[in-house]
Amino acid sequence: MSQSDLLSQLMESLRCLPGVGQKSAQRMAYHLLERNREGGMRLASALQESLKRIGHCAQCRDFTEQECCAICASAARDTSLLCVVETPADRLVIELATGYRGLYFILQGRLSPLDGVGPRELGLDKLAKRLAEGAINEMIIATNPTVEGEATAHYLAQLARQLEVKPSKLAHGVPIGGELEYVDRGTLAHAFGTRIDMP
Repeated sequence: MSQSDLLSQLMESLRCLPGVGQKSAQRMAYHLLERNREGGMRLASALQESLKRIGHCAQCRDFTEQECCAICASAARDTSLLCVVETPADRLVIELATGYRGLYFILQGRLSPLDGVGPRELGLDKLAKRLAEGAINEMIIATNPTVEGEATAHYLAQLARQLEVKPSKLAHGVPIGGELEYVDRGTLAHAFGTRIDMP
């Protein structure tokens, strides 16, 4: 295989990453080859090890090297609360930005029949089994405010009610410190339509 074939293969491989097109892949490949071969070797090694050893937590479906992730294994978490999120990145944001001390369930996506993503692909059978065990009193639905996210939230709320678990949902609306004139129409309409009584 000639060098140009290897270079083309490297560029094409980099394009598997989200948001990386032909030009970005070309820039990355040239950077690794011209300026940071050592970094490229570390990247290749870390990528290979991660893909071999990281799997899904048996309870929450988050990424972990163990059978059970650190959050699910922790005795300090409130086992009566379960927060359902779309991705591990969403879980991380909630962990870092809030004082939430309950458990999680990561869907690894959202309902999207056109893309072939149904309840089975999101592990909702595993979620239903967990809710049916009776330890969870409240399921906090923290899906994104997209069409698919809202449809997923609706489905999850129905599932929780069937299993006699209280469903709740994150509030969406005007951000703290935001000014109304700069808030987009959709956010403002949603905030106005879901307004709450003041104490």
